[in-house]
Amino acid sequence: MNIKWQRVNRKVHLWGSIICAIPILIVLVTGILLLLKKESTWIQPSTIKGQGHIPTLSFEKILSSSRTASEVAINDWSDIKRLDVRPRKGVIKLQTKDNWEIQMDHQTGEVLQVAYRRSDIIEAIHDGTFFHDNAKLGIFLPSAIMLLILSLTGIYLFIKTIQAKRKSKTRKLQAIKKQINIPNTSP
Repeated sequence: MNIKWQRVNRKVHLWGSIICAIPILIVLVTGILLLLKKESTWIQPSTIKGQGHIPTLSFEKILSSSRTASEVAINDWSDIKRLDVRPRKGVIKLQTKDNWEIQMDHQTGEVLQVAYRRSDIIEAIHDGTFFHDNAKLGIFLPSAIMLLILSLTGIYLFIKTIQAKRKSKTRKLQAIKKQINIPNTSP
């Protein structure tokens, strides 16, 4: 029974790793990039500090200030994906649907920075939604479950290998002791 389990375990390990390799590599590479997003302005623009700690801009002023950014074409609120208000930093971050980020002083409305934001695209690739909405649950979740199984079976194989080596070493030691007539002291 034990030999069959090891054979099945090895086959699951082999084929599971082949099936999961691409999604897992995508998750690993994008995960590394996401871990570095605060250190790399290429991934996510750094936050510029504005004045004060209490936002005073109206939504109309936010929209009109964002229209002054020449790199981005903003006509109305439908072009805007989200607003991120950072009172302690004195800034409002406005993100467009095409992943541009406009940072403006939350008191004066002055545009402090306009930069392309890649972190959301990387995150969508990371969780699979970039490829298709169903890829998250249909490909990436099964790959994650298979990676868990591979990890558990790998640990099992590692422990069994260590145990087999110890057993073999003990047998060899006992055989040597018998050859030179040393009494067996092991339990």
